[in-house]
Amino acid sequence: MPELVIEARHADLGHGLVVRRLLPHARRRMVGPFVFFDHAGPVVLPAATARQADVRPHPHIGLSTVSYLFSGVVTHRDSLGFEQAIRPGDVNWMTAGRGIVHSERFDDPQAFAGAGVELLQSWVALPQHDEEIEPSFRHTPVDRLPVLQDGGVWMRLIAGEAFGLESPVETHSPTFYVHVALDAGAGTGMPEGPTERAAYVVRGRVEVDGEGEGHGPGRMIVFASGTRPRLHATEASVVMLLGGEPLGERHVWWNFVSSRRERIEQAKADWKAGRFAMPPNDRDEFIPLPE
Repeated sequence: MPELVIEARHADLGHGLVVRRLLPHARRRMVGPFVFFDHAGPVVLPAATARQADVRPHPHIGLSTVSYLFSGVVTHRDSLGFEQAIRPGDVNWMTAGRGIVHSERFDDPQAFAGAGVELLQSWVALPQHDEEIEPSFRHTPVDRLPVLQDGGVWMRLIAGEAFGLESPVETHSPTFYVHVALDAGAGTGMPEGPTERAAYVVRGRVEVDGEGEGHGPGRMIVFASGTRPRLHATEASVVMLLGGEPLGERHVWWNFVSSRRERIEQAKADWKAGRFAMPPNDRDEFIPLPE
């Protein structure tokens, strides 16, 4: 049986962009190194108002942000000078380390075309010895990610190692992150090595070990260490598998993650005082420090 089932909380980011928030949760702050997990969309906005959903430049420390789209286009710009459109299946892995500023814009004409924007935004905490490393940005296009297909199961490994696959995406601690599509009646196990593991249901419905209670969209199922759970799709489903090795307690405030509270206080003061570098091609506005 699952150790914990987390129900998504809905948060309105404004201008029609509503997210399902799973992590952090009151009863589970992290799963492996994953300290934050949001599911946004799918949402279609009229061209006249699409830019109002832009996420203006804002800072991060002590983490890597992981952007993964099912549909739509988002343009990333950061204080290192990178500008990158992310499209479905691509991976944007931005490591903040001692500090970075980035924006997420919907300025591509195809941003909300078709099914609109649907994305997963995750934060992966850094090990203590890497919390203050130099910031970096890596983009991995979808055609470089390994894929496995077996009968009614299709999976793409986004990061880490799982099911005999290894992703080219560089990580700083043992982790796994897998996009899985299941036909009705198909099933899959979970990676057996990692200490902490969870499955998030994007759409469809799955059962765990024939428990009888199905889990629909917006649920994250957390499994106990050492167990061998198996997911069974009662209808065509999309599920994200994630986890890894625990890193210890982390403090999270706004966009800052650290093992030390005083470091977060310093980051707050630095952002308020304008001591963070801004993206050279997106520096005319920013999100102020929350009061």
